[in-house]
Amino acid sequence: MTGSHVEEDICYKSAVELAGSIRRRELSPVEIIAAFVRRIEAINPQVNAFCTLTLETAVEEAKKAEQAVMKGAPLGALHGVPFSVKDLIQTKGVRTMQGSKVFEHFVPDEESPLVGRLKAAGAILMGKTTTPEFGFKGVTDSPLTGITRNPWNLEMTPGGSSGGAAASVAAGMTPLAVGTDGGGSIRMPAAFTGIYGLKPTFGRVPVYPASALDSLSHAGPMTRTVGDAALMLSVMAGPHEADFLSLEGAPADYVGRLHEGVKGLRIAWSPSLGFVPAVEDEVAQITARAVRAFESLGAFVEEVADPGLGDPVSIHVPLWLAGLAGRVGAYLADWEGQMDPLLVSWAKIGMELPAVDFVRAQMLRSGLRDRLRRFFERYDLLLTPTLPLTAFRAGVSAQEALEGSPIDYRNWSPFSAIFNLTHVPAASVPAGFTRAGLPVGLQIAGPRFSDLLVLQASAAFETIHPWTKRRPVIDGRQEPA
Repeated sequence: MTGSHVEEDICYKSAVELAGSIRRRELSPVEIIAAFVRRIEAINPQVNAFCTLTLETAVEEAKKAEQAVMKGAPLGALHGVPFSVKDLIQTKGVRTMQGSKVFEHFVPDEESPLVGRLKAAGAILMGKTTTPEFGFKGVTDSPLTGITRNPWNLEMTPGGSSGGAAASVAAGMTPLAVGTDGGGSIRMPAAFTGIYGLKPTFGRVPVYPASALDSLSHAGPMTRTVGDAALMLSVMAGPHEADFLSLEGAPADYVGRLHEGVKGLRIAWSPSLGFVPAVEDEVAQITARAVRAFESLGAFVEEVADPGLGDPVSIHVPLWLAGLAGRVGAYLADWEGQMDPLLVSWAKIGMELPAVDFVRAQMLRSGLRDRLRRFFERYDLLLTPTLPLTAFRAGVSAQEALEGSPIDYRNWSPFSAIFNLTHVPAASVPAGFTRAGLPVGLQIAGPRFSDLLVLQASAAFETIHPWTKRRPVIDGRQEPA
């Protein structure tokens, strides 16, 4: 292999493989970080996944990590492995802009607990990944950081709001990325970019500081392999005093029990959840084929056309708009002209929202939680398409991108928010590719606290439906399989 192909091979290794190679002294942290630095420098200008890079610091941290290896010092679970952090999450000494000119020069003096835990495990921060302004929409562009593009087709969006995180993983710029998800913002870009994304049970990963959307937003791993997500979650999960909503108790053994399989599980497959009016033909076909894999794994799969949960839009929208208004409203007087016009319009709608509508949405949310709880008394898991469509054009509104499509641009991601409202874990696994070469995602959701079960189902699917050999073409080069 040529030198560049060797480096690309390093950049497409899993975090588990990289950490093992470092422990066995087959690869050094310096060698690994140098490969990723060169990868980012070559690829990021085309994809725009990173908005702030910390490459010089990463190189220095790699030298320290190598010294620890040579001294035989105790090594953390992610020693020497690179990672990225979505720019909504605070990083001490590294600017956290939230995709907004309001915070363009903000450098926090304290760190989110999940970032501190990853660093304590030996992981090395490569930079912050792009997000739409305040993470408010499902595609990734902002007046501050521009347009982020999908590595599988640079004319397409990677989705959002964790679009930079997803693109960084899909393009081999980091094996690990931290995303956040308030209505699908981990799972949607994971589906659009052909990677694995897990929204854990709400509170499983502590979030600090909290936002106006803290009753909806979860933080979680975005990776190429399920094993990497399990390892990453094992490091990030657990209670923290800074997040009073974080779950008590030690997390499950996500790594050690990952491959226990799904034999005997009762799995429901719902192609439309009973309310989604349209799913693209190829998406419907690819996800339906993917579901059959679970039968071959020994699970009992039943198609459930309507689980009886109802359409969550009337619940999610008031909560989302009110949250945006609370987060953004104070900045409008001084910053409106420099903010995303769509964000401004949504925030203004939220500011006019009657309090009774917000309370009514919370009451309806309680009913939804109860219906889903009862559903999971009959089934262990619920499968759906992650999205009803594949990636569409980057840099334009959903209304423009979906003109002429049967998919309603006002609710083009209908499968995801229901699991934020109910706080249950849900993941997107790569299910296949369309004839145009765009990825399709399958969503796997489970009862509250069943993060391990969702990971186990994802891992079982991965064993018979692997996806990591296929890599995107970037700059006219086919990445070696």
